[in-house]
Amino acid sequence: MAGDVAESTSVAAAGLPKIAWGKGLVLTDVDGKHYLDGSGGPAVYCLGHGNEEVNQAIKDQLDRIAHGYRYNFTSDPLEELTERVGRLCGGTLRQMVFVSGGSEAVESALKLALQYFAARGEMSRRRFISRERSWHGNTLGALALSGFRERRLSFEGALVDVPRLSPANIYRPPAGVAPEDVGAACAQELEDKILELGPDKVAAFVFEPVVGAAGGVVPAPPGYARKVREICDRHGVLMIADEVMCGAGRCGTWRALEHDGVFPDIMTVAKGLGGGYLPLGAAVYSDRVAEPINAVDGGPQTGHTFTGHTTACAAGVAVQRIVEREGLVQRVAVKGEEFKRTLADALHGIPYVGDIRGRGFFTGIEIVADRDSKEPFPAEKALFLKIRARAFANGLICYPSGGNVDGIKGDTVILAPPYNATDGELSEIAGRFAVSLRQALADIGA
Repeated sequence: MAGDVAESTSVAAAGLPKIAWGKGLVLTDVDGKHYLDGSGGPAVYCLGHGNEEVNQAIKDQLDRIAHGYRYNFTSDPLEELTERVGRLCGGTLRQMVFVSGGSEAVESALKLALQYFAARGEMSRRRFISRERSWHGNTLGALALSGFRERRLSFEGALVDVPRLSPANIYRPPAGVAPEDVGAACAQELEDKILELGPDKVAAFVFEPVVGAAGGVVPAPPGYARKVREICDRHGVLMIADEVMCGAGRCGTWRALEHDGVFPDIMTVAKGLGGGYLPLGAAVYSDRVAEPINAVDGGPQTGHTFTGHTTACAAGVAVQRIVEREGLVQRVAVKGEEFKRTLADALHGIPYVGDIRGRGFFTGIEIVADRDSKEPFPAEKALFLKIRARAFANGLICYPSGGNVDGIKGDTVILAPPYNATDGELSEIAGRFAVSLRQALADIGA
């Protein structure tokens, strides 16, 4: 089929088109074909492509120095970004380690949790708990947390054992749980697991406040995050919020958990932090976590060659200045609801649209074979890949995923436009997606 660019979402296919340039939402390949970037790649490009102010900030920094090694120097971009992120996070989340992306940020968060308990003399707390249908990254530590079967299979047997709980998904509640009880039931499952393992053995619970790639944008049920916070506090367990995909304004608040009125002990942020202009992520942690670490070790014992990379931080500062100056997080909160309505209108009449969900400019669409039973299409039909192929042929980039029901079956698609997308561009994304979905469904005989 025309536009069939890959047979997987985790392996880059041979024969992909070659990118030439990009401006705003539009990417152009060397053959002159234009693509509307409806998902910001993997929910990264929060300002779109080719922003002249960000590019100039990068060039200006390169003219001074590209990178002052973090363990020899601090820098103005590093210090300004630290201040900005701390202020945007609020509370006492003002300590941070800047890294090169989301997987490194999650790995750093795990190490900070372990270092915290080591500094407190609680060396028995070595275990982590996470959830099924979660995605935390490609390093072995982050992968061990992740409940994403397709991306784990090749590495099973080498991953640290991490108990994974039921997804906290109102559309697909755990067996025997009513939708309105999902938050309480899933929180109780966490407490039961902590007691089973032994509270003195558990370091942290790691979760995505809004599940991204593995679930197709699944927001935390009402009250869930507050209950998790109470349970973690009760048992001395750290709460780690993985906001690599859903944070930095993507959900209409700078911290995704801000929507739930909860502060984590440690959080990760990446994609929207630097907007894709240079590789950048961070593990952000509270004063409470920092105090024993600083007292015993003098600081965090996690870092890499490019930790706090000077030019990457300069790019992050430029992106966050624009986001703040133009009120883009607030815009996302308002326009996100409008976008979902536009999308619902465009998809009206398609009986296989099971759920349209999300927050802000982080929207997930779940496709089902039967809307009443929520039965997914057979995995061998690979509908999610056919949707991507049709969209790509139609000049629309979206972010599909399979296996969200049981690791094998279940088709979802993520749309995550830039925060500054115009009303016309949002309408065009919805329209092209609706056309592409209808074509993909026809391809499988639906």
